[in-house]
Amino acid sequence: MNPSIYSLAFIEGVGGPELMMIFFVILLLFGGEKLPELARGLGKSVREFKKATSGVEEEIKKAMESPPEPVKPKLETKPAAVANNPPIVPPTEKKTEP
Repeated sequence: MNPSIYSLAFIEGVGGPELMMIFFVILLLFGGEKLPELARGLGKSVREFKKATSGVEEEIKKAMESPPEPVKPKLETKPAAVANNPPIVPPTEKKTEP
């Protein structure tokens, strides 16, 4: 199974005449003066997307190559103030009956 065949399946019926019509409509919508700016902006966005995806791929490779960090068990300790000075509990009052 070749993934490149399936990724382009949505443009299966687009040939030369269809592409010419699409370019003509784009030229009518944006004009000849705005077309280079549009292409430049599209190129910049594709470049930024590729840079972001390569950064993510690089982070994943680094994570897979580096050995896992050992897990340190957490010791339950009381804060120093509580350990040195335990809480004061008032004495219970005894009820005297007359």
